[in-house]
Amino acid sequence: MRIVKGEAFAYERHWRRLEKDAALTRLPMSYTGAKVRVLLQEVIRANQVKEGCARIYLVWNTVGSWKSDEKMPEVDLVITTADLPKYPESVRLTVREQGRHAASPLAGVKTISWLSSMWAVAEAQREGFDEVVLLNERGEVSECTAANIFAAKNDKVVTPPISSGCLEGVTRGILMEIASEAGTSVVEQTLRLEDLYGADEVFVTSTNRNVIGVKEIAGHTIADGATGVITKKLDEVFEAYINDYVERRLAGNR
Repeated sequence: MRIVKGEAFAYERHWRRLEKDAALTRLPMSYTGAKVRVLLQEVIRANQVKEGCARIYLVWNTVGSWKSDEKMPEVDLVITTADLPKYPESVRLTVREQGRHAASPLAGVKTISWLSSMWAVAEAQREGFDEVVLLNERGEVSECTAANIFAAKNDKVVTPPISSGCLEGVTRGILMEIASEAGTSVVEQTLRLEDLYGADEVFVTSTNRNVIGVKEIAGHTIADGATGVITKKLDEVFEAYINDYVERRLAGNR
């Protein structure tokens, strides 16, 4: 999650998703959101993070047969912080078929078993791209390896539904709520590559990069390679949302 002025942005949303995914995977929840938030703030202060990012991991130690007789907690809590990754102002995407399995019961669960995504983005970067559009088994657009994807056409913004196998991103959810402040709306709609190629604008979102325009997808230039007006407006209202959230948190802590 994003750390702004020493505060964990949208913590509640991240924690709700973690609880949902833990329930789906049967991972025992021995921690409360309130307790973990206190521990997170302790780590942020100890590491002196003002602008950066943090991760909260729950590691299930006792599942499966590959374990020793050593006594250990059923679930470990690990909290880490890091600097914000650096991203370009706009990105070039390539495409990978069969990148997401939408029919999987664990589709959309955020886990650290992320080898396939890391391999896909590493291969894309070897080819000179920044990220990858992952298609599901039906040939539909799902998401990127670490970002949700959106397309704008005639002032309408669409993004793949959760049934595509994509992650229910926190930034994605917030944009769907506040898009009206940018004079548009965001709706879920099944997308195929031709929808992206023919869009007026394409952009991606994630916790650590907010809203970033896409200038190319697999050799297809999007909107002359320039970041579009809608993308810029959504980025502005999202940044305002972050600042308002953080200021309210800081005021409440005084």
